[in-house]
Amino acid sequence: MSSSREFVRYEPARTVQTPVIELIGVTKEFVKPTGEIHTVLSNIHLKVEKGEFVSIVGPTGCGKSTTLNLIAGFEPPSEGKVQIHGEPLQGINPRAACVFQTENAFPWKTVIDNVSLGLRLRGENKGDAYEKARTWIQRVGLKGFENHYPHQLSGGMRKRVALAQCLIVQPEILLMDESFSALDVHTRALMENELLTIWEETSSSVVFITHDLEEAIALSDRVIVLTAGPGATIKGDYPIHLPRPRNVSEIRFDPEFMKLHEQIWNDLRDEVMISYANANRT
Repeated sequence: MSSSREFVRYEPARTVQTPVIELIGVTKEFVKPTGEIHTVLSNIHLKVEKGEFVSIVGPTGCGKSTTLNLIAGFEPPSEGKVQIHGEPLQGINPRAACVFQTENAFPWKTVIDNVSLGLRLRGENKGDAYEKARTWIQRVGLKGFENHYPHQLSGGMRKRVALAQCLIVQPEILLMDESFSALDVHTRALMENELLTIWEETSSSVVFITHDLEEAIALSDRVIVLTAGPGATIKGDYPIHLPRPRNVSEIRFDPEFMKLHEQIWNDLRDEVMISYANANRT
Protein backbone atom coordinates (compact mmCIF):
# COMPACT_ATOMS: atom_id res chain seq x y z
CA MET A 1 0.00 0.00 0.00
CA SER A 2 1.37 3.37 -1.00
CA SER A 3 1.98 5.84 1.79
CA SER A 4 1.54 8.81 -0.56
CA ARG A 5 -1.26 11.20 0.33
CA GLU A 6 -0.53 13.76 -2.40
CA PHE A 7 -3.42 15.79 -3.76
CA VAL A 8 -4.29 15.69 -7.43
CA ARG A 9 -6.00 18.97 -8.23
CA TYR A 10 -8.09 19.73 -11.26
CA GLU A 11 -7.83 23.35 -12.37
CA PRO A 12 -10.81 24.22 -14.60
CA ALA A 13 -10.50 26.75 -17.39
CA ARG A 14 -10.50 30.31 -16.09
CA THR A 15 -13.95 31.83 -16.17
CA VAL A 16 -15.67 34.87 -14.75
CA GLN A 17 -18.79 32.83 -14.11
CA THR A 18 -19.62 32.22 -10.45
CA PRO A 19 -19.69 28.48 -9.58
CA VAL A 20 -23.16 27.04 -9.12
CA ILE A 21 -21.93 25.22 -5.98
CA GLU A 22 -18.97 26.16 -3.79
CA LEU A 23 -17.87 24.63 -0.49
CA ILE A 24 -15.36 26.89 1.23
CA GLY A 25 -13.38 25.45 4.13
CA VAL A 26 -16.30 23.23 5.13
CA THR A 27 -16.01 21.09 8.25
CA LYS A 28 -18.88 18.99 9.58
CA GLU A 29 -19.00 17.60 13.12
CA PHE A 30 -21.57 15.53 14.98
CA VAL A 31 -21.96 14.84 18.67
CA LYS A 32 -21.94 11.14 19.53
CA PRO A 33 -24.30 9.75 22.22
CA THR A 34 -21.25 9.66 24.52
CA GLY A 35 -20.84 13.42 24.08
CA GLU A 36 -17.67 13.00 22.03
CA ILE A 37 -17.28 15.20 18.95
CA HIS A 38 -16.96 13.23 15.71
CA THR A 39 -15.52 15.09 12.72
CA VAL A 40 -16.90 13.71 9.44
CA LEU A 41 -15.50 16.25 6.97
CA SER A 42 -12.55 18.60 7.44
CA ASN A 43 -11.73 21.77 5.48
CA ILE A 44 -13.44 20.80 2.22
CA HIS A 45 -12.95 23.12 -0.75
CA LEU A 46 -15.02 22.21 -3.80
CA LYS A 47 -16.47 24.06 -6.81
CA VAL A 48 -19.04 22.75 -9.28
CA GLU A 49 -19.64 24.79 -12.42
CA LYS A 50 -22.87 25.21 -14.37
CA GLY A 51 -23.71 22.03 -16.28
CA GLU A 52 -20.89 19.98 -14.72
CA PHE A 53 -21.35 16.33 -13.79
CA VAL A 54 -19.23 15.62 -10.71
CA SER A 55 -19.03 12.28 -8.91
CA ILE A 56 -17.73 11.76 -5.39
CA VAL A 57 -16.14 8.45 -4.37
CA GLY A 58 -14.45 7.32 -1.18
CA PRO A 59 -14.41 4.57 1.44
CA THR A 60 -17.50 3.72 3.44
CA GLY A 61 -18.22 6.29 6.14
CA CYS A 62 -15.97 9.01 4.70
CA GLY A 63 -18.72 11.62 4.41
CA LYS A 64 -19.94 11.35 0.81
CA SER A 65 -23.62 11.53 1.77
CA THR A 66 -22.87 14.23 4.34
CA THR A 67 -21.37 16.34 1.55
CA LEU A 68 -24.57 15.91 -0.45
CA ASN A 69 -26.70 16.81 2.57
CA LEU A 70 -24.71 20.03 3.03
CA ILE A 71 -25.31 21.03 -0.60
CA ALA A 72 -29.01 20.18 -0.25
CA GLY A 73 -29.20 22.29 2.90
CA PHE A 74 -30.38 19.39 5.05
CA GLU A 75 -27.46 20.07 7.42
CA PRO A 76 -25.49 23.26 8.06
CA PRO A 77 -21.68 23.11 8.13
CA SER A 78 -19.98 23.28 11.52
CA GLU A 79 -17.32 25.54 10.02
CA GLY A 80 -16.90 27.19 6.62
CA LYS A 81 -19.74 27.89 4.25
CA VAL A 82 -21.74 26.47 1.36
CA GLN A 83 -22.47 28.95 -1.43
CA ILE A 84 -24.98 28.61 -4.26
CA HIS A 85 -24.36 31.07 -7.11
CA GLY A 86 -22.06 32.98 -4.78
CA GLU A 87 -24.66 33.39 -2.03
CA PRO A 88 -24.44 31.62 1.37
CA LEU A 89 -26.94 28.76 1.59
CA GLN A 90 -29.49 29.29 4.34
CA GLY A 91 -31.76 26.32 5.01
CA ILE A 92 -33.02 23.97 2.30
CA ASN A 93 -31.51 24.58 -1.15
CA PRO A 94 -34.44 25.65 -3.39
CA ARG A 95 -32.36 25.16 -6.55
CA ALA A 96 -31.67 21.47 -5.86
CA ALA A 97 -33.59 18.22 -6.32
CA CYS A 98 -32.51 14.88 -4.83
CA VAL A 99 -32.65 11.27 -6.01
CA PHE A 100 -31.81 8.84 -3.20
CA GLN A 101 -31.05 5.13 -3.03
CA THR A 102 -34.37 4.49 -1.29
CA GLU A 103 -37.73 4.90 -3.01
CA ASN A 104 -39.23 8.39 -2.83
CA ALA A 105 -42.57 7.80 -4.57
CA PHE A 106 -45.73 7.81 -2.50
CA PRO A 107 -47.12 4.24 -2.70
CA TRP A 108 -50.75 5.39 -2.66
CA LYS A 109 -50.28 7.72 -5.65
CA THR A 110 -50.14 6.77 -9.32
CA VAL A 111 -47.10 7.47 -11.50
CA ILE A 112 -48.63 10.64 -12.95
CA ASP A 113 -49.64 11.89 -9.50
CA ASN A 114 -46.15 11.26 -8.13
CA VAL A 115 -44.41 12.92 -11.08
CA SER A 116 -46.71 15.96 -11.12
CA LEU A 117 -46.62 16.47 -7.34
CA GLY A 118 -43.68 18.89 -7.29
CA LEU A 119 -45.38 21.23 -9.73
CA ARG A 120 -48.69 21.08 -7.89
CA LEU A 121 -46.97 21.90 -4.60
CA ARG A 122 -45.62 25.00 -6.33
CA GLY A 123 -49.15 26.08 -7.15
CA GLU A 124 -49.51 24.87 -10.73
CA ASN A 125 -53.00 23.75 -11.68
CA LYS A 126 -53.68 20.04 -12.09
CA GLY A 127 -54.24 20.13 -15.85
CA ASP A 128 -50.95 21.89 -16.65
CA ALA A 129 -49.03 19.75 -14.15
CA TYR A 130 -50.45 16.56 -15.68
CA GLU A 131 -49.55 17.70 -19.20
CA LYS A 132 -45.92 18.31 -18.21
CA ALA A 133 -45.85 15.06 -16.21
CA ARG A 134 -46.96 13.07 -19.28
CA THR A 135 -44.08 14.60 -21.25
CA TRP A 136 -41.52 13.60 -18.61
CA ILE A 137 -43.07 10.14 -18.15
CA GLN A 138 -42.59 9.58 -21.86
CA ARG A 139 -39.04 10.95 -21.77
CA VAL A 140 -38.00 8.41 -19.12
CA GLY A 141 -39.60 5.57 -21.06
CA LEU A 142 -42.76 5.00 -19.01
CA LYS A 143 -45.47 5.98 -21.46
CA GLY A 144 -48.50 3.79 -20.81
CA PHE A 145 -47.74 3.45 -17.08
CA GLU A 146 -49.23 6.79 -16.00
CA ASN A 147 -51.97 5.18 -13.91
CA HIS A 148 -49.85 2.42 -12.36
CA TYR A 149 -48.88 2.46 -8.68
CA PRO A 150 -45.25 2.08 -7.54
CA HIS A 151 -45.77 -1.53 -6.36
CA GLN A 152 -46.81 -2.44 -9.92
CA LEU A 153 -43.46 -1.31 -11.33
CA SER A 154 -40.03 -2.91 -11.45
CA GLY A 155 -37.09 -1.41 -9.55
CA GLY A 156 -35.73 0.20 -12.71
CA MET A 157 -39.11 1.69 -13.55
CA ARG A 158 -39.41 3.18 -10.07
CA LYS A 159 -36.01 4.80 -10.56
CA ARG A 160 -37.34 6.31 -13.80
CA VAL A 161 -40.27 7.72 -11.82
CA ALA A 162 -37.81 9.21 -9.31
CA LEU A 163 -35.85 10.88 -12.13
CA ALA A 164 -39.01 12.30 -13.68
CA GLN A 165 -40.14 13.58 -10.26
CA CYS A 166 -36.92 15.56 -9.90
CA LEU A 167 -36.42 16.72 -13.47
CA ILE A 168 -39.96 17.97 -14.02
CA VAL A 169 -39.22 20.91 -11.71
CA GLN A 170 -36.16 21.72 -13.86
CA PRO A 171 -33.64 21.92 -11.02
CA GLU A 172 -30.40 23.78 -11.51
CA ILE A 173 -28.74 21.21 -9.24
CA LEU A 174 -29.41 17.46 -9.27
CA LEU A 175 -28.10 15.56 -6.24
CA MET A 176 -27.93 11.76 -6.52
CA ASP A 177 -26.94 9.46 -3.65
CA GLU A 178 -26.24 5.84 -4.68
CA SER A 179 -29.34 6.17 -6.84
CA PHE A 180 -28.74 3.07 -9.00
CA SER A 181 -26.91 0.81 -6.54
CA ALA A 182 -29.86 -1.53 -5.88
CA LEU A 183 -30.43 -2.29 -9.58
CA ASP A 184 -29.17 -5.29 -11.52
CA VAL A 185 -26.22 -4.62 -13.81
CA HIS A 186 -28.24 -4.44 -17.04
CA THR A 187 -30.94 -2.14 -15.66
CA ARG A 188 -28.25 -0.02 -14.04
CA ALA A 189 -26.50 0.52 -17.40
CA LEU A 190 -29.80 1.48 -19.01
CA MET A 191 -30.54 3.98 -16.26
CA GLU A 192 -27.03 5.47 -16.43
CA ASN A 193 -27.41 6.04 -20.18
CA GLU A 194 -30.90 7.47 -19.63
CA LEU A 195 -29.51 9.88 -17.05
CA LEU A 196 -26.75 11.04 -19.41
CA THR A 197 -29.19 11.56 -22.28
CA ILE A 198 -31.48 13.73 -20.15
CA TRP A 199 -28.59 15.59 -18.49
CA GLU A 200 -27.07 16.43 -21.89
CA GLU A 201 -30.38 18.07 -22.84
CA THR A 202 -30.38 20.27 -19.74
CA SER A 203 -27.97 22.64 -18.03
CA SER A 204 -28.26 20.99 -14.60
CA SER A 205 -25.18 20.65 -12.42
CA VAL A 206 -25.03 17.09 -11.06
CA VAL A 207 -23.34 15.84 -7.89
CA PHE A 208 -23.40 12.04 -7.92
CA ILE A 209 -22.42 9.82 -4.98
CA THR A 210 -21.33 6.27 -5.74
CA HIS A 211 -19.16 3.42 -4.44
CA ASP A 212 -18.62 2.26 -8.02
CA LEU A 213 -15.51 3.86 -9.53
CA GLU A 214 -16.34 2.61 -13.04
CA GLU A 215 -19.76 4.25 -12.81
CA ALA A 216 -18.20 7.50 -11.61
CA ILE A 217 -15.72 7.66 -14.50
CA ALA A 218 -18.27 6.63 -17.14
CA LEU A 219 -20.73 9.35 -16.15
CA SER A 220 -18.64 12.28 -15.03
CA ASP A 221 -16.71 15.37 -16.07
CA ARG A 222 -14.77 15.13 -12.80
CA VAL A 223 -14.28 12.50 -10.09
CA ILE A 224 -13.56 13.61 -6.53
CA VAL A 225 -11.80 11.16 -4.17
CA LEU A 226 -12.36 11.66 -0.44
CA THR A 227 -9.87 10.41 2.13
CA ALA A 228 -10.77 7.93 4.85
CA GLY A 229 -12.49 9.38 7.90
CA PRO A 230 -12.65 10.69 10.46
CA GLY A 231 -12.06 14.21 9.22
CA ALA A 232 -12.19 13.29 5.55
CA THR A 233 -10.94 15.80 3.02
CA ILE A 234 -10.41 15.85 -0.74
CA LYS A 235 -7.46 13.73 -1.82
CA GLY A 236 -7.91 13.83 -5.59
CA ASP A 237 -9.84 15.89 -8.14
CA TYR A 238 -9.64 14.19 -11.54
CA PRO A 239 -10.84 15.62 -14.87
CA ILE A 240 -12.46 13.00 -17.11
CA HIS A 241 -11.64 13.94 -20.69
CA LEU A 242 -13.60 11.19 -22.39
CA PRO A 243 -15.68 12.02 -25.48
CA ARG A 244 -19.39 12.80 -25.20
CA PRO A 245 -22.02 11.62 -25.85
CA ARG A 246 -21.09 8.42 -24.04
CA ASN A 247 -22.48 4.94 -23.81
CA VAL A 248 -21.53 3.78 -20.32
CA SER A 249 -21.13 0.14 -21.35
CA GLU A 250 -18.91 0.91 -24.35
CA ILE A 251 -16.78 3.67 -22.82
CA ARG A 252 -15.37 1.19 -20.28
CA PHE A 253 -13.33 -0.40 -23.10
CA ASP A 254 -11.70 2.88 -24.10
CA PRO A 255 -7.93 2.75 -23.31
CA GLU A 256 -8.14 6.21 -21.72
CA PHE A 257 -10.92 4.97 -19.44
CA MET A 258 -8.70 2.11 -18.24
CA LYS A 259 -5.79 4.49 -17.60
CA LEU A 260 -8.04 6.79 -15.58
CA HIS A 261 -9.43 3.86 -13.62
CA GLU A 262 -5.95 2.67 -12.67
CA GLN A 263 -4.82 6.16 -11.68
CA ILE A 264 -7.87 6.97 -9.54
CA TRP A 265 -8.05 3.49 -8.03
CA ASN A 266 -4.48 3.84 -6.76
CA ASP A 267 -5.65 6.82 -4.68
CA LEU A 268 -8.95 5.25 -3.67
CA ARG A 269 -7.44 1.88 -2.75
CA ASP A 270 -5.11 3.48 -0.23
CA GLU A 271 -8.05 5.20 1.48
CA VAL A 272 -10.14 2.02 1.49
CA MET A 273 -7.27 0.17 3.20
CA ILE A 274 -6.88 2.97 5.77
CA SER A 275 -10.61 2.87 6.45
CA TYR A 276 -10.51 -0.91 6.82
CA ALA A 277 -7.57 -0.72 9.23
CA ASN A 278 -9.33 1.97 11.28
CA ALA A 279 -12.49 -0.12 11.50
CA ASN A 280 -10.53 -3.13 12.76
CA ARG A 281 -8.99 -1.03 15.54
CA THR A 282 -12.37 -0.02 16.95
